[in-house]
Amino acid sequence: MRKQLSALASVTALLMVTTALPAAAAVPPTPRITGTVASGFQSPWGLAILPDGSALVSERDTARIKHVTAAGVVRQIGTVPGVRHGGEGGLLGIAVAPTFGTDRLLYAYHTASGDNRVVRMTYNGTSLGTPQTVVTGIPRANIHNGGRLAFGPDGFLYISTGDAGTTSNAQNPNSLGGKILRVTPTGSPAPGNPSGTRVYSLGHRNVQGLAWDEGKRLWASELGQNTFDELNQIRPGGNYGWPTCEGTCTDTRFINPQATWSTAQASPSGLAFASNTLWMAALRGQRLWAIPIKDGARDGSPVASFTNQQGRLRTITPAADGSLWLISETNGTILRVVLG
Repeated sequence: MRKQLSALASVTALLMVTTALPAAAAVPPTPRITGTVASGFQSPWGLAILPDGSALVSERDTARIKHVTAAGVVRQIGTVPGVRHGGEGGLLGIAVAPTFGTDRLLYAYHTASGDNRVVRMTYNGTSLGTPQTVVTGIPRANIHNGGRLAFGPDGFLYISTGDAGTTSNAQNPNSLGGKILRVTPTGSPAPGNPSGTRVYSLGHRNVQGLAWDEGKRLWASELGQNTFDELNQIRPGGNYGWPTCEGTCTDTRFINPQATWSTAQASPSGLAFASNTLWMAALRGQRLWAIPIKDGARDGSPVASFTNQQGRLRTITPAADGSLWLISETNGTILRVVLG
């Protein structure tokens, strides 16, 4: 009887220990490259999916926009006027308006002679219309031009900017540099912005990727200086610390990143969300990072794929067929990536 009671106590204790263990961290699905969607691009940067499943690609150095069918047929549709390429500047991010089905509007971020700016133009299925200026006055330089455009679940346009090599821009509320901006489709400050201006968050060095998770929370990938690159969950009015902080710091005025990497491992660019995971393209790191996400926070360790196999990875975007389309800047290609 004593042995039975002892055994019962041991089993009970084991059950208590087992139920007290924390839930295991998520493991992201395994990505596989199943082929090349299209090739022959020069300095490809932006990638926007159209309602019919085809896509538009911007070329930084040539200022050209090309159309890519789902079958991979590539056709040039126009050149954006006024683009001044130099260093990291040129024709950068593009975004298709959520109202494209009725107004045919396409947005583009580019470096001009005196600033970085956002323009919009129509795309009638054959060619581009005359650009209309939406936002001007974003600081420009040979480095740190930001450039990512994305329409959020709220229908407003989000714009990532860099500090343009002047670190004080990031903390200056009167500068559009080193910020994430949130504007209406015509470029005005979006209703509900924390300061009543176009600024949605500040203290950024050079944000290159924007994506929303299943809870409509905004995430951003950001290039550090010499030590730490960052993945941040963006809060309205949040200050992310640059230039005081690079990576995690103890200053309570600033929001710490959800994940950091050495610049050799990442130097991140485009960002996409799929299968409860953020997918982050890495330039210098030449790999695709998978970061599992749950309830607005990182839920496990980042996992790298394709390391040193496809060159510098610039942009990643969910495609209409359920795959991810991934731009290799080095190879001038769009790769098809499937998960699991």
